[in-house]
Amino acid sequence: MLRVTASCHIPSQELTWRFTASGGPGGQHANKAATRAEVTFDVSNSPSLGPRQRARLLEKLGPVVRVVVDDERSQLRNRALAEERLAGRLRNALAIEKPRRPTKPGRGAVERRLDEKRRNSERKQARRTVGDD
Repeated sequence: MLRVTASCHIPSQELTWRFTASGGPGGQHANKAATRAEVTFDVSNSPSLGPRQRARLLEKLGPVVRVVVDDERSQLRNRALAEERLAGRLRNALAIEKPRRPTKPGRGAVERRLDEKRRNSERKQARRTVGDD
């Protein structure tokens, strides 16, 4: 069972796993062992998602979510990392952003800004040379 949020759990049967050789440098172990983990989750046909969750995931991630991991030498560790990344991706897509409420700067912030502007102005005026007018 993949726990995404408190209200969203995905059974292991809905995840499709594929393991292949990792590739790259590493000698005989990398050439023989299938340590690269690829997990896919079919959002559009998942019975464990509610209608709102499905709509949100389809809008943000599309019908199929795929995560590939070949960071570690161990297939087991790559599998765990793939599950974590898939859960994180789904969690981020399901998160509802709070709308921003525009606010005015506080009086202290305004005063600090004006003080800084006054100091800069004085500093620049002190740099000027007095002309022969």
